[in-house]
Amino acid sequence: MSPPISEAEVTAQVAQLSTLRAAIAQAIVGQEAVVEQLLIGLLAGGHCLLEGVPGLGKTLLVRSLGQALHLDFRRIQFTPDLMPSDILGTEILEEDHGTGKRHFKFQKGPVFTNLLLADELNRTPPKTQAALLEAMQEHTVSYAGVTHPLPEPFFVLATQNPLEQAGTYPLPEAQLDRFLLHIRVDYPTEAEERAILQQTTGAASSEVPRVMHGESVRALQKLVREVHMSDDVLSWINQLVRASRPHEKISKDIENWVKWGAGPRAGQALVLASKARALIQGRFAATKDDVQALAAPVLRHRLLLTFVAEAEQISADDVVAALLKIVPFPG
Repeated sequence: MSPPISEAEVTAQVAQLSTLRAAIAQAIVGQEAVVEQLLIGLLAGGHCLLEGVPGLGKTLLVRSLGQALHLDFRRIQFTPDLMPSDILGTEILEEDHGTGKRHFKFQKGPVFTNLLLADELNRTPPKTQAALLEAMQEHTVSYAGVTHPLPEPFFVLATQNPLEQAGTYPLPEAQLDRFLLHIRVDYPTEAEERAILQQTTGAASSEVPRVMHGESVRALQKLVREVHMSDDVLSWINQLVRASRPHEKISKDIENWVKWGAGPRAGQALVLASKARALIQGRFAATKDDVQALAAPVLRHRLLLTFVAEAEQISADDVVAALLKIVPFPG
């Protein structure tokens, strides 16, 4: 068993996170909530699904994160003709010039990186989606009977465009469940947009400094699991997730609006994400506020709504808000 972490060590680790956010802010104007949720996903050891219209800086955000963390960054633009081998890699036939013998060598694909931006994941067929999602879950790639480990840390940020649904392959619910958070990227405020125009059209460069290394990220990921969570908060998370299932008959509204509720993985995600948020904010204990702030990003992609909800224009976020009101906090 590892020795308990001292308060000085925790303070030093959290100070690194503040420096990291400041470094990203040099390239990204505004979007504080998105940056925070992205860091929560990274520290909790999960993957994030970003939804937002083109041009809001999703690619720049991930590239800036990679530069600040001194991690390898790759981007894959998903298209209808993309094959699994285009992501995972393929075997090539090599000849040994000394002996004249031929053998197959595995040529690694772009998935062998630390930060992977999967752009417009819903534009590629399910076969290719499944290849990436296996790598996300297992952190390995199996090819021709051989398992190849992926580099650590391994963090996937997938994007999907909410506007264009023609010619897309929506991610099945079981695959959506693999994402820790579903992050919504909104338009910037007027002041932020003005700052973006000023920053991106001038002569000054917005170079992101390197402030952390991969080892520090792994240390913080371990530290997240050490964050305290009271029995009351843990019980509340358990009750929230269970209440999202219509067969539990917690509320008539939930029965009418939800076809399938969140599974146990949602509870795990909400616990880890709440702990990560507490750590980012300099606390070593997760609270009710952390759960409330992250309930929507954790649950919105794990709820399958009914036709009644669609007819009443009830969104997944509305259902999560209802759950937070219906389920009382213990004690």
